[in-house]
Amino acid sequence: MKTLKLDHGLAQKVLTGEKNTTFRLFDDKDLSVNDEVEIIDKVQSDSPETWKIIGVAQIEEIYEKRIGALNEHDFEGHGVKYTSQDDLLKAFRNYYGERVTSDTPVKIVRFKFSGGGGQMASNVDKKTTNFKELTLYADGGSRGNPGPSASGFALLDDNGEIIVKKGIYLGVTTNNQAEYQSLKFGLQEAQKLQAQTVKVFMDSQLVIRQMQGIYKVKNRDLWPIYTAIKDLVTTFKKVEFKHVPRELNKIADGAVNEALDEVLSKK
Repeated sequence: MKTLKLDHGLAQKVLTGEKNTTFRLFDDKDLSVNDEVEIIDKVQSDSPETWKIIGVAQIEEIYEKRIGALNEHDFEGHGVKYTSQDDLLKAFRNYYGERVTSDTPVKIVRFKFSGGGGQMASNVDKKTTNFKELTLYADGGSRGNPGPSASGFALLDDNGEIIVKKGIYLGVTTNNQAEYQSLKFGLQEAQKLQAQTVKVFMDSQLVIRQMQGIYKVKNRDLWPIYTAIKDLVTTFKKVEFKHVPRELNKIADGAVNEALDEVLSKK
């Protein structure tokens, strides 16, 4: 059965009847009117083992508009109100990154909730933690190069929703080492979620070109982690590597700076 995954607060509003509408961006899920879907409560968004089915719903209406054209009618049953277009864009960007603009299309899905849930994550792991395809944004940073460093990554499902987002403080390393570590951490997390295909996006042209085999790895310090990642790649059916500008990698970059700020602010 198809699913709709909701953050915990929104899932609770479905249970109380306040919410019967959800917005979906970059959504290739084949939803149709009259489809039955399981509503998943992402109790802790970054911990799929906590997710649970709260019930079943039937899709009653689906239509698409630009974000900038949304009006009060579109928000009926959404469960959240926004005071301005800027607030709305900020909310969407928290989920989908800076690529969201007022011209981005959004799918409005209305449903009728019928309950019948209560299954805990241990009973739905195959539905919620096994992802055929994931998108990985990864980044690393060093304040000093070498200096205090951190790696950050985010894994997104096929709806463009963030499944896992983490920042890891590394101690003193170089920027390139932090970049490679972020890729390793992200792929290891994707492996735990049993993804078959991973699309990797990084703003480090060096790492991407080396993983593509276009550039050689000349720095001996990078050989061990490069080799470990190449071995890790073989555990997936397919891993694609693509370079993106820094402005399109802000989710992972934000995780890097959050990890660094948290540690360095205590020193």
